[in-house]
Amino acid sequence: MVSKELPFTKEEILKIMEKYPTPFHIYDEKAIRENARRLKKAFEDLPGFKEFFAVKALPNPYILKLLKEEGFGADCSSLPELILAEKAGITGEDIMFSSNDTPAEEFVKAKELGAYINLDDISHIEYLEKHAGLPEIVCFRYNPGPLKEGNAIIGTPEEAKYGFTREQLFEGYRILKEKGVKRFGMHTMVASNELDPKYFVETARLLFELIVEISKEVGIKFDFVNLGGGIGIPYRPEQEAVPYDVIVKGAKAAYDETIGASGLDRVSVFLECGRVITGPYGYLISQVRHLKHTYKDYVGLDSCMANLMRPGLYGAYHHITVLGKEKEALDHTYDVTGSLCENNDKFAINRELPEIEVGDLLAIHDSGAHGHAMGFNYNGKLRSAELLLREDGSVVMIRRAETIEDYFATLDFEGLKEFE
Repeated sequence: MVSKELPFTKEEILKIMEKYPTPFHIYDEKAIRENARRLKKAFEDLPGFKEFFAVKALPNPYILKLLKEEGFGADCSSLPELILAEKAGITGEDIMFSSNDTPAEEFVKAKELGAYINLDDISHIEYLEKHAGLPEIVCFRYNPGPLKEGNAIIGTPEEAKYGFTREQLFEGYRILKEKGVKRFGMHTMVASNELDPKYFVETARLLFELIVEISKEVGIKFDFVNLGGGIGIPYRPEQEAVPYDVIVKGAKAAYDETIGASGLDRVSVFLECGRVITGPYGYLISQVRHLKHTYKDYVGLDSCMANLMRPGLYGAYHHITVLGKEKEALDHTYDVTGSLCENNDKFAINRELPEIEVGDLLAIHDSGAHGHAMGFNYNGKLRSAELLLREDGSVVMIRRAETIEDYFATLDFEGLKEFE
């Protein structure tokens, strides 16, 4: 059972609203830092451990700088994400660049920054060499196919568009060796929001065994293995957080029995988690705009899927607290909705909550990853501000809310006058 407490009160949110109107996402700096330190401490027993925060989860330079101070790198998948990392002071081998269908300019930028470049397909070896040149170290993304099960969010490996087959790995590393590359990495990413720690131990053993086999058969040395991310969070109160110690104990035993027992040089172990780092420490704050009573009772908010699309997209659960009514009975059943012209624009369906009135404030939990980042402008909706609750209790805006001017900025109204 996980506590769904809040790091702020209704009165504190009302004070914040005097400067920053709802809706907005607010992130808890103290909790993010404490969690980052907890993960680093737990995984320090793995050789050369490093965490590369998945920028896609929360692409904000303030968050990246905060995590850089805690010793984290950045896992980037696009040119804007590379630039965000650079702006936050993260460069060189503190960046892991993993992408697919990659344009040439992104490989060029990644190489310019000195990032680890993780290739998604064997054809990208030639493409990278042609457009950016081969770097000193190259990594491949492995798709284990039927050897691993996926999960609901990321799909089964056999049907995923990502990565090399096992046979392609051997061929790809041979090609790199012939081209004079001296340093190598291996990577996989086969699950998302997974709560079973044994899944990650099994993945680690699979990669460790493969590294031993390829090292001996191809005659190369691996610098690192990236186990990917995918560690889930307990969105529901009845769920439990993934125990880091179980993953570490199992992965360390697997390492010792494979790479350690083989006599190979040390291989550093990396992770690229996003959700588990910041997800539980973000909240979408929204105000009740309307109540509707038809075939069901509806709570209409001043936010919508443009602010948090996971419930509408996946049917994902996000816990909801009615500020100031935390101790009241959950004796009313509502659908909590937004104003988008889509019937799946619902934050919750048949959710038991206290009686709600127009003007009430709702905190939608666990929006600190894949929340604001997945926003969009359909229906002309504008994305909300992002705020950071500092350790001293102060609040700073780390991204302003979009305006109508932003929405129209890419349109040429002057040209419209001449259009016939």
